Amino acid sequence: MDILQAKQIVVDAGKKLVETGLIARTWGNVSCRISDTQFVITPSGRDYISLTPDDIVTVNLNDLTYQGDIKPSSEKGLHAQCYLLRPETNFVIHTHQANASIVSAMGCDINNIKGESKEIVGDNIPVSSYGLPGTGKLRDGVVAALKRSDSKAVIMKSHGAVCLGTDYDDAFKVANEVEKICANYIYEKYASLTDKVTNTFSDVYDYVVELKKRADAPAAKLNAYDSVRIDDAIILSDKEGNIVSTVGLCPCCDELITGDKYLSEADMHKAIYNKREDIGAIIHSDKEAIVAASKIGKTLKPLLDDFAQIVGVTVRCAEFNPNDTIKSSKKVAKKLGGKSRNALLLKDNGAVCCGPNKDEAQATEMVMNKNCKAILAGDLFGKSKPLGKVDCVLMNVIYRLKYSKQK
Repeated sequence: MDILQAKQIVVDAGKKLVETGLIARTWGNVSCRISDTQFVITPSGRDYISLTPDDIVTVNLNDLTYQGDIKPSSEKGLHAQCYLLRPETNFVIHTHQANASIVSAMGCDINNIKGESKEIVGDNIPVSSYGLPGTGKLRDGVVAALKRSDSKAVIMKSHGAVCLGTDYDDAFKVANEVEKICANYIYEKYASLTDKVTNTFSDVYDYVVELKKRADAPAAKLNAYDSVRIDDAIILSDKEGNIVSTVGLCPCCDELITGDKYLSEADMHKAIYNKREDIGAIIHSDKEAIVAASKIGKTLKPLLDDFAQIVGVTVRCAEFNPNDTIKSSKKVAKKLGGKSRNALLLKDNGAVCCGPNKDEAQATEMVMNKNCKAILAGDLFGKSKPLGKVDCVLMNVIYRLKYSKQK
């Protein structure tokens, strides 16, 4: 394939992956074979939406050397092995897609795939052994999985998926089918336990919450507002993006700058901002999986490595009481913790997901939601194990000091 054409296809693929939700921000990577000796791949730590063909890097298959000053993805070795092991493969997508990530936390191959899914992906999807992102161990695990299967996809333990195609369209077809296969894998387990058929994760969450929920009294229902810090004030918005009030950041007063009334939830937001100067935006997430996890109320640990990187090594749970806002706000801020944690479960009320800006807070919410789904699915199957603490701390530190600055 012509090199300029291949680079443009990779740029287009990166944008499509973001638009379809198969990846986000700088996560994952895309490559295209241009000859028997070379392929082109996305650069390291760059936003897909802003990529141009000039940003795409040409890499030599056999020794991974590359042309130009732009650094290629750290997973270039993984892509090279896909092309070397599968000569029919001309396009590779490494995604962090949600359903594959959920299944990845359980570490079990998906076997006996049938029908159209079998035609697209194969009769099984292997799960590779775990390795830290960008390492030879991760690459070697994928290689071993490819060697023991004819599948066009590999689920990467606690990480995501690699999808192989004869071309751009084929690789996307595989990635989308993997999501369907992984969802059905979870639905079939639910049906085997309950004798009920479902095609929605809501039923799965309700079943797990009923099994795992606490015996104590539920917390008061909160209104889920998002907020941003602007100088010495914060702006609170509802879930439709409408501004509901602006309040001063002073912790000792109920200063209402705009809005009809001072909202009790504002005290919780203020306490977090006053405790953490690095936080510039908060999303109070009411997504189903996160709310379900908050009803169970246990400290969350990373089942997925992007959770360790972005959200934190653990996420605790605290209760905000709208009838005792000062005391419970301080408790919420304290439980959130320092810079290595960017989220906190609110008992029975979802979670606060934080970041230095709204975009980063949305990334926190996205990964938090995916890890909560993985935890709930793991409870359904009775088989999920958190990543090792040392690995989690290492990934968190590296992300905060390096990759978060490359977005």
